[in-house]
Amino acid sequence: MSRGRLPPLVTGISPNEGVGWTKVTIRGENLGTGPADLIGLSICGHNCLLTAEWMSASKIVCRVGPAKNDKGEIIVTTKSGGDGTSTVSFKLLKPEKIGILDQSAVWVDEMNYYDMRTDRNKGISPLSLRPTNPLGIDIDKGKVPQKDLEGLFKSMSGDFTSENFSATWYLIENHSATSFDQLKTAANNLRKQANKKNEGSLAYVKGGLSTFFEAQDALSAIHQRLEVDGTEKVEGSMTQKLENVLNRASVTADTLFQEVLGRKDKADSTRNALNVLQRFKFLFNLPLNIERNIQKGDYDVVINDYEKAKSLFGNTEVQVFKKVYAEVETRIDALRSLLLDKLLETPSTLHDQKRYIRYLSELQAPGDPAWQCIGAQHKWILQLMQNCKENYVKGQKGNGMPHSPMLDLDSDIRPSPISLLSQSASLKRGSSFQSSRDDTWRFKGPQQVTFVENLTEVVISQLPNFWKLWISYVNGSLFSETGEKSGQVEKSKKNARQRQNDFRKMIQEVMLSLMKLIRGALLPFSLSEMELKQYGGWEMKSELSGQWLTQVIHTVRVSYEALAALEIPNDLLQVMQDLILDLRVRCLMMTLQQTSEDVKRLAEKADWVVDNEGITTLPSQFEHCIVQMLESLKEPMECKPGEVNIFQQERTQDQVCELCVGIMKVFINCLEQLSTKTDGDVDTSHLSSDIASPDLFSNIHEDFCPTPEQRLLIILSNCQYLEKHTFINLAEHFEKHGFHGTEKITRVNVESVRDLDQRLFETYIELKADPIVGSLEPGIYAGYFDWKDCLPPTGVRNYLKEALVNIISVHAEVFTVSKELVPRVLSRIVEAVAEEMSRLMQCVSSFSKNGALQARLELCALQDAIASYLTSESSQNFKQALEALPQLHSGADKKLLEELLNKFKSSMHLQLNCFQAPSVCLIKT
Repeated sequence: MSRGRLPPLVTGISPNEGVGWTKVTIRGENLGTGPADLIGLSICGHNCLLTAEWMSASKIVCRVGPAKNDKGEIIVTTKSGGDGTSTVSFKLLKPEKIGILDQSAVWVDEMNYYDMRTDRNKGISPLSLRPTNPLGIDIDKGKVPQKDLEGLFKSMSGDFTSENFSATWYLIENHSATSFDQLKTAANNLRKQANKKNEGSLAYVKGGLSTFFEAQDALSAIHQRLEVDGTEKVEGSMTQKLENVLNRASVTADTLFQEVLGRKDKADSTRNALNVLQRFKFLFNLPLNIERNIQKGDYDVVINDYEKAKSLFGNTEVQVFKKVYAEVETRIDALRSLLLDKLLETPSTLHDQKRYIRYLSELQAPGDPAWQCIGAQHKWILQLMQNCKENYVKGQKGNGMPHSPMLDLDSDIRPSPISLLSQSASLKRGSSFQSSRDDTWRFKGPQQVTFVENLTEVVISQLPNFWKLWISYVNGSLFSETGEKSGQVEKSKKNARQRQNDFRKMIQEVMLSLMKLIRGALLPFSLSEMELKQYGGWEMKSELSGQWLTQVIHTVRVSYEALAALEIPNDLLQVMQDLILDLRVRCLMMTLQQTSEDVKRLAEKADWVVDNEGITTLPSQFEHCIVQMLESLKEPMECKPGEVNIFQQERTQDQVCELCVGIMKVFINCLEQLSTKTDGDVDTSHLSSDIASPDLFSNIHEDFCPTPEQRLLIILSNCQYLEKHTFINLAEHFEKHGFHGTEKITRVNVESVRDLDQRLFETYIELKADPIVGSLEPGIYAGYFDWKDCLPPTGVRNYLKEALVNIISVHAEVFTVSKELVPRVLSRIVEAVAEEMSRLMQCVSSFSKNGALQARLELCALQDAIASYLTSESSQNFKQALEALPQLHSGADKKLLEELLNKFKSSMHLQLNCFQAPSVCLIKT
């Protein structure tokens, strides 16, 4: 049969057991579209539709009827879905029955009773009847033989009516296989039966009042009938005579037994007084018992006794009881004051706070103790934080170790919760904080750092309990863990809703105070003057380094993780996020500034020892310094959950970029200072005279100070290395660590190092080229040489050889430092020499034949010797110089020129080999 909806499905019932007419709530799916759609509901086989109340398609409320079965399913039938099914069941409990000897004001059905001595039903005296099951649980007879029991319990009996009754015998015989939980239930049944017997007479009288009234009415009716008949008024009637006889007998009896009856009345009065004292000794002893229990701290006992006394004697009209009860109320008032003082006492544990609040609630203390406790805890936390700051500020001024306020807390507050939280996986945020520091670090670090550590410990140790106290206040669990005392619970929830904004302001005040105290110690410039008076006061002798700020960031982050785990609203924790961001930015700036100072000191560590490529340790030290800086910034720059990127603000990006560029410029300035540094006391006598040896600098000791020219070459080599390698590597590191503006930083750095390189290069060329160029003209015209009147050439003159030797000397000096610099330096030297030779040749007015041949010989010899380092400019100068000479027309002159050139190359072969390096790369500058 197809329907539009799925059949009903019952998935839950609450409660899942109870006696007849118990109100239950049924939950499930497809339980009908409305009250009219619900056409059937049965629980344990009983139709409960009459009491059913349809609430929604997933909820029905009804009462359980006197079902046939002890346990069964819950079946819901609807028009739209038909008969349903159930995944749960309901257990019907049997109501407690009343025995025939129990007092009762109503008629009850008789029960079957039996005699345990014969174990069969028979008619016996009602006084000998007793219930079949005194424990109220199912009898589960064991297999222990009767004879064994009689032998084990001699002169004892398993009959609970016997004077020699043995409870052990009875349990072995009837409940040897019963579970421990069932036996606990039996014990509770016995207690209930005992309580009923104590209250039986009173309950009987209360329940049978109608019966007494009926008897009184019957007697009154008989009396009225006699009056109507008039027999009582007739003299000599039977009733009149009987009354007279009884009166005379009463008077005679009173006369005979007056003394005895007087003593009896006195004894009865004494006995009645003693009975009253004995019967109401609970009340009379209650003031003393309250005092004793208060001293022992048994407040539960006091409250239970007070509630019992209040229910019995709260509205009494008996003066004696009133007087004693008034004394009880006085003691209870004192207890209320004591408990309130203990509740507001600080420090205290959350368990004690909840306990005292429940006590005050049960004693119906005036006001709202829970809210008073919350207010006291709020003030206590603020005071702890302020005391922590004051202790450190005083300790800083007195140069002593400040006293930690945590030492004053109760012993239940464990020390250093920050370190515990950082290792705990219960933060529910996937925290990866690792504490690698020694526990003694706080005594070695700056005061501000240890202050932040202790301050956050104060907050983390107090705020969770403060927050949990509020949550308990909101959900009502302060007054009942099991949902009892619904009146108090609802009142608590109502008060909590009204005071939600007030508590929010309390949390906000704690968080703001925490943040401002930390800012006052670490970021005083972020507070106003008024705030600094309250939250500042620190002696800022020096700024904290990036390392310590990183530690502070770690501490604040752990605190944020711990508070976020309490599910405190994020908007209340936003001030912590703002503080963390400011600390991260401050840490980044201070680290960059400190790195700039470290880079400045690199010049002091320069040892001038070069490797095979002509590079000192300065570039690697600089790169290591920057990489180390970036590694130290890894944690501060990392974005934890809820945090923003540190470069989100453009201002921060610009400042960081400027500081990074500044670090690079500082290093470049160091290089420039090193290049111009002079030392007149430098001893170079230990250097080998063979300056062309490539192993010269590999054997230099650490105390070696190079010449100014060597300094220039070493710095030039380092500049080349910085541009080609170091800056590229650093750009990759900056990108890897998330820095913005890396391209700008690299571009500015390259421009700066190129500028330094060019200036140092020009300085070195000027130092080396000027002497060589300056020696050419005097050498040419030495000995009054005249181009117009000279002898036939016999070879290259000495001035040119000296110039070549000087160039070779420069080559050796450069080659010793860096082979890469050789082409660049020699090309510029050659350009200067070629330009001077061109000028000198063009200044000659005329040449003789021998003079022209001599000039061509020297120009060609010079050009061929340094051919490897010719540039377009130097080649053009040589061309111009040759063009200024007369052309050779004679074959003999050409042959002589060739012979003289070969002779020169042969004689200078060893010296000219340095110009024939096969792997030379020409560089045009």
